[in-house]
Amino acid sequence: MDEVQKLSMTEKEKTAVPVETGIGAKPFLKWAGGKSQLLPQFEAHYPQELLDGSIHRYIEPFLGGGALFLAIAQRYAIKEAYLTDINPELILVYRVVQQDVPDLIAQLDEYQKKYDAGSEDERAIYFYAVREQYNAQRAAINFERYSSEWVTRAARMIFLNKTCFNGLFRVNAKGGFNVPFGRYKNPAICDPENLRRVSAHLQNAELQVAPFKSCEQWVNKETFIYFDPPYRPISTTSSFTSYSSDKFDDVAQIALAEFFAHLHREYGAKLMLSNSDPSPLNPTDDFFQQHYDGFNVHRVWASRMINSQADKRGKITELLITSY
Repeated sequence: MDEVQKLSMTEKEKTAVPVETGIGAKPFLKWAGGKSQLLPQFEAHYPQELLDGSIHRYIEPFLGGGALFLAIAQRYAIKEAYLTDINPELILVYRVVQQDVPDLIAQLDEYQKKYDAGSEDERAIYFYAVREQYNAQRAAINFERYSSEWVTRAARMIFLNKTCFNGLFRVNAKGGFNVPFGRYKNPAICDPENLRRVSAHLQNAELQVAPFKSCEQWVNKETFIYFDPPYRPISTTSSFTSYSSDKFDDVAQIALAEFFAHLHREYGAKLMLSNSDPSPLNPTDDFFQQHYDGFNVHRVWASRMINSQADKRGKITELLITSY
């Protein structure tokens, strides 16, 4: 069924069980499709079992910036989290924040001081030098065995993320980071307090490089799962920037929809999924209604900020699909 709802404080929200530890943690990476702006709207669609404290396990198979994980971890009685993504660079950074945040902060502080001390031209030279180091290191890094080199790589990635154009993470076909310099005057390269807060919330999390179906091993009826896959293009001329060498086409979207239905049927887990809304441009496009038949399809408002052309940024609707 297709439900377009006005999102406001609900009785469910009023009975939520908050967890006060570490309030204030927010995503430490800028990430395309990040959900920070949507959190107030999402709250109206959380499962009642999360709000009343009977759900203790959270799973997010497309981790990205992790905004929803941090919001859930800070407000609700989640005892364990399983966070995965197919991007090994992303999981590497999260594991460093989880395990070695003091060393990471020390390296980021050095980046911050050197960046702040330079002119714009000097900053650009510095950015491209770090980008070259980051790309050269890729061939030597072992993404399966944690080491001190991970801290260096994580610091470089965060530096590039905070100083590159539009905060994009984009790689070429060979896996090389290729976003140009962003010319920001006062980027927060090092945010020690936030990194410590994020690290505290990651202590009860399992972090893995894995495809989305791998999460089934952790699913039970007391689980809340949030899927935030690469969005389906809303027109034949649009597409999302590549953040890994893998493409998430309609075959993958359908496989995800089938997996969503499987988890609902077999485990009774509470499931929520985000994706693009094709209806404003193509009212006859019923892809999601067809493949999520029997589930609830809501719409939320989002700001499209990642487009390089300012006149193409603005408010759009996105779909939020729930199993409950």
